[in-house]
Amino acid sequence: MPASSALRRSFAVIAALPLLTLAACGYGSQSKDDGAAKVAAGAKKIDGLDSVKIGYFGNLTHGTALVGMQKGFFQKALGATKADPAIFNAGPSEIEALNSGSIDIGWIGPSPAINGYTKSAGKNLRIIGGSASGGVKLVVNPDKIKSLKDVKGKRIATPQLGNTQDVAFLNWAAEQGWKVDPQSGKGDVTVVRSDNKVTPGAYKAGSIDGAWVPEPTASKLVAEGGKELLDESTLWPDKKFVITNIIVRQDFLKEHPKVVEAVLKGSVETNKWINANPDAAKAAANKQLEIDSGKALPADVLDPAWKSIRFTDDPLASTLNTEAEHAVKAGLLQKPDLKGIYDLAPLNKVLKAEGEPAVDDAGLGAK
Repeated sequence: MPASSALRRSFAVIAALPLLTLAACGYGSQSKDDGAAKVAAGAKKIDGLDSVKIGYFGNLTHGTALVGMQKGFFQKALGATKADPAIFNAGPSEIEALNSGSIDIGWIGPSPAINGYTKSAGKNLRIIGGSASGGVKLVVNPDKIKSLKDVKGKRIATPQLGNTQDVAFLNWAAEQGWKVDPQSGKGDVTVVRSDNKVTPGAYKAGSIDGAWVPEPTASKLVAEGGKELLDESTLWPDKKFVITNIIVRQDFLKEHPKVVEAVLKGSVETNKWINANPDAAKAAANKQLEIDSGKALPADVLDPAWKSIRFTDDPLASTLNTEAEHAVKAGLLQKPDLKGIYDLAPLNKVLKAEGEPAVDDAGLGAK
């Protein structure tokens, strides 16, 4: 199967999926204070704003946010305006928090970003930057699955009904000629919707035969004896596809553009530092994970997981557009109007100041 014809990741049926809530109280759990950088003496607030609320997930594909918080890149860029983090477990919950004003800026996957943009008729959020590519794998039980064709008839976990990896697997299965009902997950292969936190346990217990999941869950399965059967990046040109974007409330962008630029500056500096110092960055991300969740990742999970993720300022907008096209072709979504989902002007301003090339919105820029 040529890579150019491989079915890309897609996103959820917009009207079909309810927003999920977090187990933690409120919309997102607060990061402990010991992970927050101190405000430099003499620093001033930007736009007179006391704080900016920043959402992200406690996983490695949100490594820019993890490292940026841990190493103080965001706080340095924001001066005396506090970088106030909130940790989420699910994209819909983060979108709900953005809609309600509980967060201002967030790191999030492409599916919930598009879902949130479309459900608000393009009135609430904008994608303002990229963060990461890759870090998604199909890991299987090598005793039951020897090759890709052996996946047929097996039980494969995905994180959530209609989430980015769920639809990616459904689309990949369709390319193999297999029929699966997207709602029930039943068909030539059985899709088991399983939270990433419980998937390794389900694999160990034998209730699933594999999983199409992001890092570090994929590497956790490998540590349990699983075998990496497919890296999703191999299905994409240049092995690049968006896994994490940066989003912002449109009203916050309009009212506090300097604060948004500061967060983006912190993100750009973080990514530059990550790519120049991969081992130190990996350690910083793991330290922030421990602060946020109470548990660090062991080396046999952390090391391979970190290697599979590329950190980039480029939102890889063309890959987002491709995901939408394939979702429509698969009959999972009515053709959405994504014009205006990106506003990359603030990021390109920061990149220019850093002497870096501008990034492209693939024709989906703000109207």
